[in-house]
Parts: sequence; structure tokens; C-alpha cells
Amino acid sequence: METPLVSIITINFNHSEVTSQLLYSLRNVTYPELEIFVVDNNSPNDDPEVLKQSFPEIELIRSPENLGFAGGNNLGIRKARGKYILLLNNDTEVEPGFLEPLVAKLESDSNIGAVSPKIRFFHTPDTLQYAGYSPLNPYTIRSHGRGHGTLDTGQFEQDAPTAFVHGAAMMIPLEVIRKVGLMAECYFLYYEELDWSERIRRAGYQLWYVHNSVVFHKESISTGKMSPLKTYYINRARILYLRRNIHGFRFPVAVLYQVLIAVPRNALKFLFEGNPDHFKAYKQAVLWHIKHLFTKDIHTDPTF
Repeated sequence: METPLVSIITINFNHSEVTSQLLYSLRNVTYPELEIFVVDNNSPNDDPEVLKQSFPEIELIRSPENLGFAGGNNLGIRKARGKYILLLNNDTEVEPGFLEPLVAKLESDSNIGAVSPKIRFFHTPDTLQYAGYSPLNPYTIRSHGRGHGTLDTGQFEQDAPTAFVHGAAMMIPLEVIRKVGLMAECYFLYYEELDWSERIRRAGYQLWYVHNSVVFHKESISTGKMSPLKTYYINRARILYLRRNIHGFRFPVAVLYQVLIAVPRNALKFLFEGNPDHFKAYKQAVLWHIKHLFTKDIHTDPTF
């Protein structure tokens, strides 16, 4: 039986040492057919050539500008030759046998459009980050991760449908990408994998969590766990997801919830907690949407 080629794509931005740790772990994988692309997102304080020197087996793609998570991955996808595309955060490390279960799941059913492995936190490796997602609340635009922050005691030891795949590690058949399009680059950071999951589902495909594939995630290496940069992009992206994916009567209700409840509450929270930098970042995220209220480009997706 032919083993399908898997194309692994990871983004580097100013953290070649972190990316190197991922690449070292990928050298130990047992899956025989793979190619690895490292997309450097125009790192201003890093020399990605050291990655090519240390890991000659990779294909290094140097972007002339920082295209964000979606744009950088899209560069890699356009170069990929695999039947399956695995987007893998550079701040992850993998178990040797993590690829086989993901491929087997996709090979088992052509109606599956994307899968994600079990994800544990790297620094507390017995603690879960992801074992699937609940459906997103159409008004708060938030979702709950199954098992997030709990000890992995074997409670999620079976594959299960999920509302969304996880951006730190998600595998998609190239054929599905050709049908639904590439990731929306208007997000730049955060929510783009949720948006992509929604589009894949709307195209009639299923999304699955695969229990016996394990990835360890260091989380928020590039943006910082609680940085103003993260506050800006994650809140900008949340409203962007609303504008792109909430329809019908739910749309005006969701907008009213954000305008009357979520935005004032979050802004006041940053002020009362003495976080002026986060308040400023949050304000800029909201103002971005006012400035781009009638921008049609936010509703378009890049084609393959």
C-alpha cells in the first residue's frame, strides 16, 4: 500500500533556536514520506539561514515581508507537494509516531476535511491543551477547549468529532484546500484556523480530534502570553470572525452584544487592572473595525 506524502509547514519569526528544537524532534519521526518547509516571515532579528545549514533536509522559504500566520503558511502550501498538509507551530515538539494516526484518520474517510492531534503543554507535559473544541458561541465568539488545563488521565482516549481543529497542529488534505481556498490572510494572527475550520465544515467535511497522536506546545513564543500585541490581534480577530462568519438574525444580536457589553467590559477591565498598554491595544483593535467598516476585502479568501 502506497504511503502518501505529508508536507509539514512551520513558520519562523525571530526564533530560529525554537524552530531548531522542533526540527530536531521531526528528525525522529517514524513516518517515511515527508517534506518539511520552514517559512521565515522576514525575521528582523534572526538569520534563518542557520536553519538550512543545520537542517539541510528542509526547504527554506524566505518571505520578503511578515505575512502573519495565515499568509506565511499559505506561502508554504503553494509550494507543497504532499497529499496531506500539516501546519505545525514552530514552538511545538512531536512524538516519533505522531504522524501515522493523523494520516490513517484522513485515509479512512474522504469526508474528513481536517484533523488535529492531542496537544499537551510542553512545560507541563501531563496537562492537556487540546482534545477537541466545543462549538463557538455566535454572540461572544468564544469556544471552549475540551480538557484544557486538566491532567491527561486517559479521559480522551478515543477519536472524536470537533467543532474546530487547532492552529498549533492541523492536517488538511491538499484536495480540500483546493476546494475551500487558503487561509484568510486578513486575520494576520489568531482565529484564522477557526475561520478555516468553519469554511471546511460549510463545504460538507467533518473535523476530527485524533487521540493517539501527541504534540507538545510551548505556546505564545512569538507574541508573548499576555503581551499588548496579543491583546490587539486576538480581539481584532474575534470581531473579524464575527463579521465573516455570523449570519442571519444572529449577526445583529452578536454586534449588539459586542458593542454594548463585550467592548465596554473588556476596556474597563484593562483600565481597572492598571494595564494601560493593553487598554490602548484593545482600543486600537476596535478602531480598526470602525476604520474598515466597509472594506470588502475582509470577505475574500486567497485562492490556491
